[in-house]
Amino acid sequence: MLLKDLIASCDGKSHPIRCYSAAELIRATNNFDPSCIIDGIHFDVYRGILDDRTVIIKYLGSMFDRAIRDIIISMQMSTHKNSLKLLGCCLELDTPALVFENAGKGGLNHDGSLVVDNELLPWKTRLRIAKQLASALTYLHTAFPRPIIHRNVNSSCILLDDDYVPKLFDFSNSVTIPPDQFYVQENFASGVVGYLDPTYQIHYKSSEKTDVYSFGVLLLVFLMRRKSAFWNEANEWEYLTTDSKLDVSDGQIQIETIVDPKILEEVGGDKQAQQQLQDFLALTLLCIQDQSEARPNMIDVAKELVRIEKSILP
Repeated sequence: MLLKDLIASCDGKSHPIRCYSAAELIRATNNFDPSCIIDGIHFDVYRGILDDRTVIIKYLGSMFDRAIRDIIISMQMSTHKNSLKLLGCCLELDTPALVFENAGKGGLNHDGSLVVDNELLPWKTRLRIAKQLASALTYLHTAFPRPIIHRNVNSSCILLDDDYVPKLFDFSNSVTIPPDQFYVQENFASGVVGYLDPTYQIHYKSSEKTDVYSFGVLLLVFLMRRKSAFWNEANEWEYLTTDSKLDVSDGQIQIETIVDPKILEEVGGDKQAQQQLQDFLALTLLCIQDQSEARPNMIDVAKELVRIEKSILP
């Protein structure tokens, strides 16, 4: 009933949203056929046809509260060009399902490459994607009466459209910081292994800086084309952020030792491009500092990515 009231209160312009029937979604996904699932996502996201257009349908199964949160925040974020636009939802299933615009290129692998054919994205594309995602997260943190924390920034919450424009989605784990507070106190930490803010893991306090840390890990994934975490030979988690090559205690990191070889091949001996990579790495290291107070705000991260992109003229 609350969701129906919320949808009815939309003005039809900034937040047009439609209620779909369960029968429409079942037809669109061939009864939620697994062959319709988009690869690279850690929950069930389907492609289907509704009203003669390709759409993305997200169904969270038994996670009712998360589905409601996802609908509300996705609706608020739909005005941003780098957030996946919510078209409507279905309230007739056990758990509300969400219907989004299509994103033709689909999801990313854990190493930042595209799922389909493991396509390796050029450096300029990776940099542009990072800049646009930073813009979307900045909007999430600053555009509403109280900051909203995504809390689950990782490669699987990003889809790309046919023009490789990134679309942030999955706000099912997001929370709003209460009035007169700078963080949200929780009973446990939740998120994707390798992307979790170490301060959040210890104190269970999430803030905008929690997203900054996770976004920094994502930048590192884009730069190195490696997973954020993996099992080592001792059957223990090993994290990308703890790679010994990222140790700055001995001076400047040798960029050629950590950057994806495809990127190095692209930039060659171009001094400006090499400096761009150094600046990108420096920003990444700021974002993934253990102490949350030492990290920049997302708006400053976004501004620096704009500067880094413009440091080399087309």
